Amino acid sequence: MKQLHFQEKYPITVVDVAKSETRFETVDAIAGYFRTCMANTPRVAYIGTFDHLAHTRAIGGEINPGIQAAVNVLFCFGHALPNPQVLAVRPRSIGIADLGDRFVVSFMDAPMKPANDAMQAWALALKNV
Repeated sequence: MKQLHFQEKYPITVVDVAKSETRFETVDAIAGYFRTCMANTPRVAYIGTFDHLAHTRAIGGEINPGIQAAVNVLFCFGHALPNPQVLAVRPRSIGIADLGDRFVVSFMDAPMKPANDAMQAWALALKNV
């Protein structure tokens, strides 16, 4: 697991999972795993799954040739609405990319520690399930 700043400003967490380290064979299977994690976590609402690769192809966008599949699982941990600015960091998204020999799972760090802890645990558990 790596924690870094994407484009020097966005705090993100990245987990590389070799295909030999997990029972999952596709990004869709991993997305299903995350949906199950969300369903089993109180106060988390699954919103949808976005096929980022299909979208980028459809608009003629640039795609790294190593990316074979890419989806985002959208959900919300929001327990409260203390101010309107919190909407800027919600809902959450976990990205899953298939790079052939491995999956790369990434997400922007949440301002709420329990949300970060849960997302990190879900991503790291991919290597054990």
